[in-house]
Amino acid sequence: MSEVGKMTLVGATVTVWTGAEGIPEQFVWAGSRFRVTDTPTPLDVDYAAITHPGAMPLGWRFQGTSDSGDCRMFDVLYDVALGEWQLLHTYL
Repeated sequence: MSEVGKMTLVGATVTVWTGAEGIPEQFVWAGSRFRVTDTPTPLDVDYAAITHPGAMPLGWRFQGTSDSGDCRMFDVLYDVALGEWQLLHTYL
């Protein structure tokens, strides 16, 4: 991970649970479970294309809060080619 201002570049695979509409509800990152604590916003297609050229991943930005109270914003993308969710950034 590297720090850029208050944004942390992550680039890690995470486990994401979504609701019936495909919207994230909770996920696990670095051994901690986070609950989505706001309304997720779809990531702009152009933004997603920068990090995953040639693919049209499903991406979201949302606030998540861990069981221990760690609260931050997250950007996640579903990489169709790899069949997994990627945590791209966190924001404090």
